[in-house]
Amino acid sequence: MDVKNYIASGILELYVAGVLSERENLEVHANAMEYPEILAEIETIEAAILELTAQASSVKPRSFQTVKQTIDSDESKVIPISKDKSSNWTQYLGWAASILLAIGLFMVYNQNKVLKSELQVVEVENNRLEQQIADSDTSLEKTKSLLNTIRDKDITVVALGGQAVSPTSYAKAYWNKQEEKVFIDAQGLPEPPDGFVYQVWSLKLSPLTPTSMGLLEDFTTDENKVFALNNPNDSEAFGITLEPAGGSESPNLEQLYTLGVVSAS
Repeated sequence: MDVKNYIASGILELYVAGVLSERENLEVHANAMEYPEILAEIETIEAAILELTAQASSVKPRSFQTVKQTIDSDESKVIPISKDKSSNWTQYLGWAASILLAIGLFMVYNQNKVLKSELQVVEVENNRLEQQIADSDTSLEKTKSLLNTIRDKDITVVALGGQAVSPTSYAKAYWNKQEEKVFIDAQGLPEPPDGFVYQVWSLKLSPLTPTSMGLLEDFTTDENKVFALNNPNDSEAFGITLEPAGGSESPNLEQLYTLGVVSAS
């Protein structure tokens, strides 16, 4: 190892200041144990910092008159700077001041990182709340639109009662013939088991002819359990069956949950 370059690199000052990583601290300690020059340099740096601390704590303010008298005194002399290489106190004091500054900047940097992290958390929370508010507004608009639709005088309401597979089930169909839409209120249906989905059918009764209107997708996560489906058919009844995920081409009548007949008008 080039001990002189190692000492001149400044790593020993950082070691004394305690700002190195654990790995770096162990490396400097091992080198100090191996090379007496490095150990001596560390002890000298520590002594310089202790001296700086002692001087900083012992300095007392001087009045203007005291300073003026010292300047005017004949005894005041200019002391030449010694170039004795054996005394490097000025160098070490400069290093000590730099180390203290580095520690201060390091602490400020860490504080800034903490503040930035806290600000990011607050920003994420604000965005989440804004999204919740937007979703609430959207949900409110959908609810108002739905209420206006089902209260329309041209809406045909069809009650769908529970069948043999699930006698307690029920649903309602709100059919707008002019707009060819049906709103299915499926609040009375149990949650479908995994791998299955409810499918709605438009039925002609004589002969029995089912036509799929669509699936009640995302049944579990839909809070209102109201689903809008297209229905261009001349329906005489509506039925809801439980089918495998993706739906079926024809209804499984053994899994007919609800059925309702359109009243003659």
